[in-house]
Amino acid sequence: MIMHISPAVPILRIFDEGKAKDFYLGFLGFTLDWEHRFEPGTPLYAQITRSACIIHLSEHHGDAAPGSAVRIAVDDIDGYHAEIMEKGYKYMRPGIEAMPWGTREIKVIDPFFNRLMFFSPAKKD
Repeated sequence: MIMHISPAVPILRIFDEGKAKDFYLGFLGFTLDWEHRFEPGTPLYAQITRSACIIHLSEHHGDAAPGSAVRIAVDDIDGYHAEIMEKGYKYMRPGIEAMPWGTREIKVIDPFFNRLMFFSPAKKD
C-alpha cells in the first residue's frame, strides 16, 4: 500500500493581529480563510492561503516559537517580486538572490522574526 502524505502546514507565532494582517494579507498577498478564538479577547488562531500554500498563524503561547523559517516554492519569482515591491510596504524592500544550490530567492522577515523564503529554480541560460 502506498500512503499519500500532503504538504506540511507551518504554524507561525504572531503577537499582533494588525501587524500580521498588514504583512501577510497586505504585503505578501495571502487571503484570510478563517480565524478562531475560544471567546472574545483570547488569542487568535487563523489560516491564510495563497494558491496551494497554507500557513497557520497563532497568538497562542506554545504553538510555535518566533524566529521559525519556511521555504515556499513559487513558479514565477520575478512576477511575485514585482507584485510585492509595487505595494510599497514601508518596512521591507527585499531583493532576489541567486543561491549556490540553483534557486533564486526572496527572503522576508515578518514582524515577529519568522523568516519566509520564496524560491524558484534558477533560470537556464
